Amino acid sequence: MMYDLLIIGGGPAGYVAAERAGHKGLNVILFEKKAMGGVCLNEGCIPTKTLLYSAKTYENALHGDLYGVFGDNIRFDYGKMVSRKKKVVRKLVLGVESKMKSNKVTVIKGEAVINGRSSEGIEITSNGEKYIGKNLLICTGSEASVPPIPGLQEAGEIIVTNREILELTERPESLVVIGGGVIGMEFASFYNSLGTRVAVVEMLPEILGGLDVEISAMLREIYTKKGITFHLNAKVTQVDGHKVVFEKDGKTETIEGEKILLSVGRRPVTQGFGLENLGVELLRGGIKVDEKMRTNVPGVFAAGDVTGFSLLAHTASREGEVVVNNLTGRSDIMRYNAIPGVVYTNPEVAGVGETEESAKAKNIAYKVAKLPMAYAGRFVAENEGGSGLCKVLVGEKHGEVIGVHMLGNPVSEIIYGACIAIEQEMTLKEMQEVVFPHPTVSEIIKETVFL
Repeated sequence: MMYDLLIIGGGPAGYVAAERAGHKGLNVILFEKKAMGGVCLNEGCIPTKTLLYSAKTYENALHGDLYGVFGDNIRFDYGKMVSRKKKVVRKLVLGVESKMKSNKVTVIKGEAVINGRSSEGIEITSNGEKYIGKNLLICTGSEASVPPIPGLQEAGEIIVTNREILELTERPESLVVIGGGVIGMEFASFYNSLGTRVAVVEMLPEILGGLDVEISAMLREIYTKKGITFHLNAKVTQVDGHKVVFEKDGKTETIEGEKILLSVGRRPVTQGFGLENLGVELLRGGIKVDEKMRTNVPGVFAAGDVTGFSLLAHTASREGEVVVNNLTGRSDIMRYNAIPGVVYTNPEVAGVGETEESAKAKNIAYKVAKLPMAYAGRFVAENEGGSGLCKVLVGEKHGEVIGVHMLGNPVSEIIYGACIAIEQEMTLKEMQEVVFPHPTVSEIIKETVFL
């Protein structure tokens, strides 16, 4: 059988592309060697947010007295948190599988290997069977980066990545997080909420590299008060069992943890599935694509983390949609100017568009308007003693909104409005004319753009 589209990888890029393509009448086959949903659904986005919500619920219960609500013997059951996480993941995996069936996508559970291109089309082998298609979409995702730190291998099960830490059956009493990026900070937040002694070792001057520095610093200060120890500008030089050795300010220091979370980034998966048999060009470790997600090989596309550009699930899904749109007659291009980034700590961080740092680096003239989140009545009502910030960047040339960055709950649910504003190139004046519902935390954007 000749397929219109072969897809390797069932993560957010692959399964969304398969669903859209199947819905539009293409004959689609998808190969996934592990579980549908990819890293995001099984080892990343969903399980971590499930655990973080349990931790947030526990924290809210502990501090219920601030809202006039009192409880006795407030406690948590780590095992039940993990069990609920697994239940949520199973439910959503089944949901993805159901979407594949309803859109008539053939799913092969097994490793796919690209044989190359023959006179018939692009050939793939899986489970001993050969499959041929007109087009190929590569969505093999990414994996945790493992830097060459002496002692990592010898430390054995003391070292965990985002995958292994999700499978722990007991809460560690202490945790050292190597890497203060999004993944590292979310796990630091989770375990800090449950009483684990947490230390974060970060090589950069500030946590959450790439996000707005002012807001990142504010979050770090909040978590310092909550008990997390931060070591910035610190380069890890060795792991010795439970000990992490690092250099900071010309001195060597050591910190110890029951578990050590390695969270220094992710790298595209481009090996082990025959990519070299097509002659696909790579760029900075990922597959090089154009704005339509096309590789240098006709009929071969790539989307998601494997491109090494924007390692976010929502970016991957949109990239998959771009591929399908172009295959089905709708000219579409991928734009990265309004990709939101969210950190699901407590409080949350969310941002989209240019930061002050990126605007300066690009020589973009801008103005800043910012307000404490307490200017929104709903925020004050629901966040007793909580602090936060809303920052809006406006381009001086045309007066358009070029960036919005926020700290406070629940900014993860608000930031999409800023994404629309940036995508539509709305000016400050146009934003001022938008009617926001009252009382909502989202009104902070309205208040800020009037400054």
